[in-house]
Amino acid sequence: MPENAPHSLPFDRPEAFLEGQVMVLDKPLTWTSFDVVNKVRYALRGFTGVKKIKVGHAGTLDPLATGVLVVCCGRATKTIDTLQAQEKVYTATVRLGAHTPSLDAETEVDRWAEDPGRVLALTAEAVGQATAALTGTLEQRPPIFSAKKVDGVKAYDAARKGANIQLHTSTVTVTEFRIDALAPAEVDGHPVLDVDVTIRCSKGTYIRSLARDLGDALGVGGTLTALCRVSSGDFHVDHAWSVEDLVARLNDHAPKA
Repeated sequence: MPENAPHSLPFDRPEAFLEGQVMVLDKPLTWTSFDVVNKVRYALRGFTGVKKIKVGHAGTLDPLATGVLVVCCGRATKTIDTLQAQEKVYTATVRLGAHTPSLDAETEVDRWAEDPGRVLALTAEAVGQATAALTGTLEQRPPIFSAKKVDGVKAYDAARKGANIQLHTSTVTVTEFRIDALAPAEVDGHPVLDVDVTIRCSKGTYIRSLARDLGDALGVGGTLTALCRVSSGDFHVDHAWSVEDLVARLNDHAPKA
């Protein structure tokens, strides 16, 4: 396979997709994971001629995240739990000095650093010490804007209605929290520090929560401004199909009416 080429799929054998295929896609920005699944499912119906075909994904990505979304169809859906449990690698930008309710750009900043001077004084060493403290086995509190359920209601539905909800922590493992770049900036007259990071972690880790916890540890607040899942297990974004290209290939190989 050429470098950066999408992983191969048996487009010449529709029955192979009914038997089961694992498809690696690069989720578009603003799409939900279910948007991708539904788009692929619709294309597979035309490609295979079968209306009822099982399609699911192995690990949700937030709408404002891009990168590897593993989609399974047919009998391969039985492997979803195993695939979902594999280690993940993300690249992200954490904005220190700002906080949003959703912990990403879905909502507006509701809190800037109380002491702007503290943001201006942040050093690579100080940020590195804070990321080191957030490496290892952690008890992590999920974002209130998440799919976690509280009394049978998804947390983000309750949060959007203004409900005061409390989520239980979960145990996650962060094996790497690496600083790649630091960039001081000013947003709406407030000093911030944008930190590019690479994070290697276990299933169930919320990168938005790490952004919040990093900001809290430094006393300035933190939120995500960008997130990409680079890999999930052995699947890498460099070998992922775009949704547009995969659907086009399925449509091109569908039986003609």
